[in-house]
Amino acid sequence: MQTVTEKLTREHRSCDELFAAAEAGAADGDLDAARSGLESFVTDMERHFQREEQVLFPAFEARTGQSQGPTMVMRGEHEQMRQLFRELQQSLAQGDSERFLGLSETLLMLMQQHNAKEEQVLYPMSDQVLGGESEELIGRMDEV
Repeated sequence: MQTVTEKLTREHRSCDELFAAAEAGAADGDLDAARSGLESFVTDMERHFQREEQVLFPAFEARTGQSQGPTMVMRGEHEQMRQLFRELQQSLAQGDSERFLGLSETLLMLMQQHNAKEEQVLYPMSDQVLGGESEELIGRMDEV
C-alpha cells in the first residue's frame, strides 16, 4: 500500500523535473520550450495543490483539530507560489527570459523549503494520524 508521503513526494519530484525543463528552455533562449515547460509545470503543481487543499489538509485538520497549524502555513505558501507562477507566465509573455530566470530562482528556493517541510513533517504526520485512511485518501486525491 502506498503512503501519502510516497505519493506526494513522487509528485514533488515530477514537478521539479518539469520546472527544470522550463528553466532550461529559458536559459537556452528557447522561449517556446520555456512556455511549454512552464505550462506543464503549473498544471501539475495546481493539481498537486488541489489534492492537498481539497483532500489531505481537510482530513488532517479533522483528525488533529489543527486548522491554524501546518496546513495553514502550507496554504499560504501555495498562494505565494501561485503568485510567482503568474509572474513567470507574464515574463515569458513579454519575452523576458532574464526576469523569468530571476523569478525562477526565487520560486525554486520557496519550493525547496516548502517541499522539505511537507516531506519531513506534514506528510509523515499525515501518514501517522491518517494511516488507516491512506488508501481511501489517495483514491480521492487521484480523482482531483
